[in-house]
Amino acid sequence: MKSKKVAIIGASGYSGEVLVQLLLNHPHAELVAVTSRQNAGQTLAQVFPKFASHPKSKNLRFVEPNVEILAKQADVVFLALPHGVAAEFAVPLLKASCVVIDLSADFRLKSAEVYKEFYAHDHPAPELLKKSVYGLPEIYRDQIKKSLLIASPGCYPTSILLPVIPLLKAGLVKPTGIIADSLSGVSGAGRKAETDYLFCECNESVRPYGVPKHRHLSEIEEQLSLAAKTQVTIQFTPHLIPVNRGILTTLYLEPKGKLSDENISVCYEKFYGDEPFVRLLEGKSLPDTKNVTGTNIIEIAWRLDPRTGRLIVMSAEDNLVKGASGQAVQSMNILCGFPETAGLI
Repeated sequence: MKSKKVAIIGASGYSGEVLVQLLLNHPHAELVAVTSRQNAGQTLAQVFPKFASHPKSKNLRFVEPNVEILAKQADVVFLALPHGVAAEFAVPLLKASCVVIDLSADFRLKSAEVYKEFYAHDHPAPELLKKSVYGLPEIYRDQIKKSLLIASPGCYPTSILLPVIPLLKAGLVKPTGIIADSLSGVSGAGRKAETDYLFCECNESVRPYGVPKHRHLSEIEEQLSLAAKTQVTIQFTPHLIPVNRGILTTLYLEPKGKLSDENISVCYEKFYGDEPFVRLLEGKSLPDTKNVTGTNIIEIAWRLDPRTGRLIVMSAEDNLVKGASGQAVQSMNILCGFPETAGLI
């Protein structure tokens, strides 16, 4: 199987670091370039000492991002950049016939107006929104195979969409009144020196943020609306918890008609029974971040509450792997014709 040459623009953040790790160990990918303006000139080992003994890291040195050079070096380019910045690189890379897998929010939405509403600036490349594919492999596998621009989902959306989409598509729950409470590790905020994310501010503390309109709501509601074939508006409250990584989400949904555990189990088995990265929990087991940290797995469990009549669905994932870099590599595997689990197990 022919390998692909890959590059990472913005490889010095948390997601970028995980991308480096996954791609260094990928059996069918050759990591040929890593960029960082801040660390340009330094070796990979100087910035990330844990890779110092890796044989594939010896000749890698951080460079300034130069699209012309990168387009000649790489077949696939990952963009681990902030929203608004990623699109500036995506446009020329696509013109140079590179595959672009974007981990920012720049191409997750189909509406430039919704993007401006949630991200407070005009979209830098609205003409590409119709060409991008939302990189949720379990839902859009066939579209990913044929795309040159993959918009990898956010970490919170992944933890909400994978549990809810099957239920909406099967007509088991109402598309109204959905509530999502999510708890995320501090790495979800990115590698930046801000007071709110200092150790003494986060340790021994739990707090909500982004209330009532977190940016990820835009892609969550768009994807749920597509699944339900009607406009969906949800209540979403994210919380910061004092762990490095991991997301635990609890969803509250109203059943459509009489619902049984068997109905739910059959629905999830139909959607995810053969999926390598979805772990369906039954019996007494419940999702736990310690069981998914460092993996590309999402755990999903559910409970029917006879007292309130609601369906409670819970999920756990690693925000940096299934919620970011691992899912992006999963999309690359699908697009390039590699085994979907390559480099991820």
